[in-house]
Amino acid sequence: IGVGDVGNIVLRDRHLLAEDGIFIAVVTLDPKNRRIAAGPEIQSRGFVYVRESEELLKEAEEKVRKIVEEGLQEKRIEWSEIKQNMRDQISKLLFESTKRRPMIIPVISEI
Repeated sequence: IGVGDVGNIVLRDRHLLAEDGIFIAVVTLDPKNRRIAAGPEIQSRGFVYVRESEELLKEAEEKVRKIVEEGLQEKRIEWSEIKQNMRDQISKLLFESTKRRPMIIPVISEI
């Protein structure tokens, strides 16, 4: 691969972004006290117009909050499992509402 060459995975991801956009859910956690410190905050690019989809974004925000809170109740917090649940459930919600499948990126940070 030379300079400027991209692999099949990169091309696939770029095609997906161009077709369906990106959906990012950011949550800041306080794992010591097992609670959400900030968020969730939803960012969407190339997917839906925020003004036209405020209710959908609020629903997604609540779903993310519920998933994270449930994950924090587990005896052992599994970040990868929480992120995968976020991807799966948000993907289902967005597809049911819009018939589109944006790339979903869950971001969990700790304080």
